[in-house]
Amino acid sequence: MARLLRTQTGKTKCCSLHTVAFLLIILVLVLFGWNVSPVLWGQWLRAPPKPLQLRQGALASPSGSPSPAFHGDGWRALPGPPSSTVTFSTSFPSTGFPSLRSVMQGIRKAGAELLYPQPKVLTPSRNDVLVLTPWLAPIVWEGTFNTDILNEQFRLRNTTIGLTVFAIRKYVVFLELFLQTAEKHFMVGHRVTYYVFTDRPAAVPRVPLGEGRRVVVLEVLGGPRWQDVSMQRMVVISRFCKQRFLREVDYLVCADVDMKFRDHVGVEILSPLFGTLHPSFYGAARKDFTYERRPRSQAHIPRDQGDFYYMGALFGGSVAEVHRLTSACHQAMAIDQANGIEAVWHDESHLNRYLLDHKPTKVLSPEYLWDQQLLGWPRVMKKLRFVAVPKNHQDIRAT
Repeated sequence: MARLLRTQTGKTKCCSLHTVAFLLIILVLVLFGWNVSPVLWGQWLRAPPKPLQLRQGALASPSGSPSPAFHGDGWRALPGPPSSTVTFSTSFPSTGFPSLRSVMQGIRKAGAELLYPQPKVLTPSRNDVLVLTPWLAPIVWEGTFNTDILNEQFRLRNTTIGLTVFAIRKYVVFLELFLQTAEKHFMVGHRVTYYVFTDRPAAVPRVPLGEGRRVVVLEVLGGPRWQDVSMQRMVVISRFCKQRFLREVDYLVCADVDMKFRDHVGVEILSPLFGTLHPSFYGAARKDFTYERRPRSQAHIPRDQGDFYYMGALFGGSVAEVHRLTSACHQAMAIDQANGIEAVWHDESHLNRYLLDHKPTKVLSPEYLWDQQLLGWPRVMKKLRFVAVPKNHQDIRAT
């Protein structure tokens, strides 16, 4: 910003603020290799010398120190009263002078602010789909969020995400593609721990990982049926939440292994508790949902109840909430087993009962769980982010 000053002749003249003028002078002097004294700066302002102050922007860490830019898209240093202060030395060591590039990088890191289009209150982000549940939970579709803003917010919190996946028996063949595509599209730029549960630890492939990302292999026993393996997830995740996840990560994402990431899946999905709309039922009436309809089961949902049908292949939230969910589902399945009944869709049926009683704080659209071979690519899906891998179910589920 610039202010207008009047000369004695009455003409207007544009004069920049002191901070901006000072920065320009420093850059010129650096180019010519001159030292700058704080006294000269103070005399020029007719005020005592003081540190240069820049407004700390969106990249300030909780401790007040600047963080590196995640996306270099639109940064600026603003003059005026700072919300936090970064001090630059105005006298360079005699052993050498910083380059113009290093000076500019220091200025950008210290006072950077992320620029983005202003949200428009009267312009909906999407008018072709539901974007908010009746209990005010967002439904995440392409076009409803700004990735750069969200990335910075979660980077400031130093968030760590855990991704659990079960590769039991023949399902271990899907693990390499799963991890390779996750490295390209899942929580890129954030710290991630892949928790691989398997009965074949020697078969876990070594996949190149980015900085701050690791694979933890946890050996578990496989059940006699694929249904047992599916239901086993709830008790295993519940147990490990208490044993280690609460200490190691902030959020858990629980996914099926026979899938691949094909587009961005990032921090926009993170919330205390989230579920994902089943791709076959996102447009269906509740009476057509494949809920457990037998009243004897703990997963029972009457035909006149239900919000959405959630798929068990992708859910998650904070570790504490995932612990509550998986513990409740495990207990309900144990009661059903004692009563001689098994829910129609096993752990998925119990997941739907839980999310009906404990509303998720965020709902993921079918962009995050899709089968293109079975369902094609309808226009409402702007992106397909996490998709099924073609396979012979009968062969892969055989022991």
